[in-house]
Amino acid sequence: QVQLVESGGGLVQAGGSLRLSCAASGFISSINVMGWYRQAPGKQRELVADITNGGITNYADSAKGRFAIFRDNAKNTVYLQMNSLKPEDTAVYFCNVRARIPAGNYWGQGTQVTVSS
Repeated sequence: QVQLVESGGGLVQAGGSLRLSCAASGFISSINVMGWYRQAPGKQRELVADITNGGITNYADSAKGRFAIFRDNAKNTVYLQMNSLKPEDTAVYFCNVRARIPAGNYWGQGTQVTVSS
């Protein structure tokens, strides 16, 4: 009944930009935190950035200064603007939503981001 639909992934050259989006649909309310995680081949899934319902953001050190996370609460959508992309940013990016109604952590299916040299 809760679905996260991700879009915006793709192939980009180093130094380029992408914007990821994630829209939560279904019966969901009281969303506390929306964020993005990524998992590269052979690596653990890691937090890239998240944002609270009050607009407080948190970034991985590797993302600071290059990425920006923001949300549109009216649309239950979170965005990740990625600039100055590097090959090491290549990964599957997963949207994550933490909500209270219904309570739980919700995950998107993942969207591939590939950055070429």
